Amino acid sequence: MQEKHKEKTIDYILRSTWMNVSKMYNEEAGKKGSTMATGFALISIDPELGTPSTALGPKMGMEATSLSRTLKAMEQKGLIERKPNPEDGRGVLIHLTEFGKEMRIFSKEVVLGFDQAVQKNVSAEELETFKKVTNTINELINSKKIYDSE
Repeated sequence: MQEKHKEKTIDYILRSTWMNVSKMYNEEAGKKGSTMATGFALISIDPELGTPSTALGPKMGMEATSLSRTLKAMEQKGLIERKPNPEDGRGVLIHLTEFGKEMRIFSKEVVLGFDQAVQKNVSAEELETFKKVTNTINELINSKKIYDSE
């Protein structure tokens, strides 16, 4: 008796795809002694004005503890420096160093390279459908329409 081919669940497809993307980014970042988390942080920090540390976590979708570890490692590598926020006496602004700005350019090139490769191999119509589907998934989750019984 032959087992029917099981259809992969949507969450499996999302998870396995993201794991592959993450692995690819970490391999690229590793060529310059960096990580994907560091690359995303570099891209998320305003290169001219700096970014409040409290705004960085939500911007990157990271928990405070993970972000704190990433920022500490970035500071040790000389990518960032922390300065008092003139707008908020208790707050801290994260600024890129010159080395941080160079690595930010590399990180952006990696992200844009991935984007271009996908766009070259997937039609504009298919990409538009992909974006609509992921937006719908996010809306369902954010509006609590999946598991709330109301």
